[in-house]
Amino acid sequence: MEVIPAAKQALMCFLISNLTFIVCYLTGVLGSSSELWALKYWGPALYFCLINFVLKYCYKGFIYEVSIRATGLGAAMAVGLYLVTFDNGWKVFGLYTVVLTFFHFSEFVAVALSNPKTVTIDSFILNHSVQYAVAAVASWVEWAVEYYFFPDFKTHFWISSLGVVMCIGGELIRKTAMFTAKHNFSHTVEFVKRPEHQLVTHGVYSLCRHPSYVGWFYWSIGTQIILLNPICVVVYALTSWTFFRERVYAEEMTLLGFFGIHYDEYQKKVGTGLPFILGYVPENRRQKIKERHWSY
Repeated sequence: MEVIPAAKQALMCFLISNLTFIVCYLTGVLGSSSELWALKYWGPALYFCLINFVLKYCYKGFIYEVSIRATGLGAAMAVGLYLVTFDNGWKVFGLYTVVLTFFHFSEFVAVALSNPKTVTIDSFILNHSVQYAVAAVASWVEWAVEYYFFPDFKTHFWISSLGVVMCIGGELIRKTAMFTAKHNFSHTVEFVKRPEHQLVTHGVYSLCRHPSYVGWFYWSIGTQIILLNPICVVVYALTSWTFFRERVYAEEMTLLGFFGIHYDEYQKKVGTGLPFILGYVPENRRQKIKERHWSY
């Protein structure tokens, strides 16, 4: 599997799809007129089918799977950019769409470049978990219901902008962590120490023990601030906190087993970076962490 070409392929498909749909939506050059205005809306679906046909003909296997996902994310981002031009509640949904699609695309590219041996189609984390999908749908439902009954509530764009800043910050922290850790980074908790596995304590890891989780934690909350979803802001914060509390606990048990006193010393010097999350501290009997958790 040639990973760097796969990253280049993903970037090419993402950009071509994005630009094609942006031209379609924002200028109408590729399919709309005063007589056939509907083409502006159902036309993009035809373009996507055409692009998929070309990709299916030109590529096979892993490269095709990468191409179609990157193309889909690029098209979705273009839709989001189109919605951003609106001056109502659809604007915040557009911002959210841009942030969400870029996150999933950048996850694959970051893994492909920083830790190529572990890259798979799952590196897009589009199929992260049932819980992740339910959380996303719940946020869409809240946005839709509140926009329908209280449309003006979704026009506080300055608050939504704070969410964008929060997501950008979270992305930067997470991607910096991935490129700093390189082959030591994984999307799953590893319970077996690899020969090349090293303890990373420099760079962003000198500021917090779990910067990738910190980035994702604040990114997830930021997405709900973008959507101006007061209920999901609270639910996402509590759910994400619980998820990472369990995840960090499990991960640090293995890290202490891998690196022993070296990780223990690192643990004492640097915090987790996540609010009120201690990690695995054997002498702390108040943590009440589950022995088994779906996130492991």
